[in-house]
Amino acid sequence: MHALHRRTLLAGALALTVAASAAACGDSEEKSANGLEQSEITVGTMLVGDTAPLQLAISRGLFKAEGLTVKTQVINGGAEAIPRLKSGQLDISFGNYVSFFNAAATGALKVKVVAEASQTAPKTHTLLVAKDSPIRSIADLKGKKIGVNTKRNVGTLLVRSAAKPAGVELDEDKNFVEVPPPNMEAALKSGSVDAVQAIEPFGTQIQQKLGARLLADLSSGATADFPLAGYATTEEFANKNPKTVAAFQRAIVKAQGMAADRKVVQDILPKYARGIDANVAATMVYTAYPTSLNATRLQRVADVMQQFGIASQRIDVKPLLISGATSG
Repeated sequence: MHALHRRTLLAGALALTVAASAAACGDSEEKSANGLEQSEITVGTMLVGDTAPLQLAISRGLFKAEGLTVKTQVINGGAEAIPRLKSGQLDISFGNYVSFFNAAATGALKVKVVAEASQTAPKTHTLLVAKDSPIRSIADLKGKKIGVNTKRNVGTLLVRSAAKPAGVELDEDKNFVEVPPPNMEAALKSGSVDAVQAIEPFGTQIQQKLGARLLADLSSGATADFPLAGYATTEEFANKNPKTVAAFQRAIVKAQGMAADRKVVQDILPKYARGIDANVAATMVYTAYPTSLNATRLQRVADVMQQFGIASQRIDVKPLLISGATSG
């Protein structure tokens, strides 16, 4: 009897242990929202109109609904995102495709694009000069200094693409000067650069405050509807955290769709972008916000990179996109 009683107690204890473990597992899954590998991630962002959907997803609780807590770190551009992703400071980052594709092609980082963020719309990316500048056309840019966010990225690609038909060949190092977008107004005013490649809302601000002249709309012609930026992670992070990445994708795609309503973006922009007031938000030009990850569309970027020597050979974009999330 004693042995039987002992076996009964052991069985009961084992059952309680299993039940407790199951309950703990259930609690863990609930806390990580349906078993996400990471319930908290750090995302690189920029204080520009292109990242409005990220802010919407945070403020409207779209990430929370997926079980994600998203913390942000401000970066100056895609080039800065690369080392931060590589070191693990960032889990996912906003950035321009040129920087991401170049990093993949050179072996600097095994990149996986998670979602598209923006593509050009009329006058979202402009080439501006001071109102009293002697530069009257793109042909006058020969030998001039042009302020861009970072070299060898989508900004220089847009400028070089616009200049080529005018017979002007621009050199990445000789003609371009790196100027953070918020500082472009001061750089143009001081004359430290002859022109700036401005993104919104800074293009609108510079024109309003300085009376700057529009030399060229870089969102037209060969670069109309041109893919600009997206959200990327490392291959390692994507492989280790597929559910977390998928949760981020679902939330950001919903937010991208919401951003099709100009008023929604106009209302949120002054809340996160330094120095952007309601007046600028109401008058600035807004980018287009794609709601799918399209390999055919993004291949355009890689092909233009090769055309201008930013990429030494053709980059096949499709393997760089998160598998199962592509279309086109």
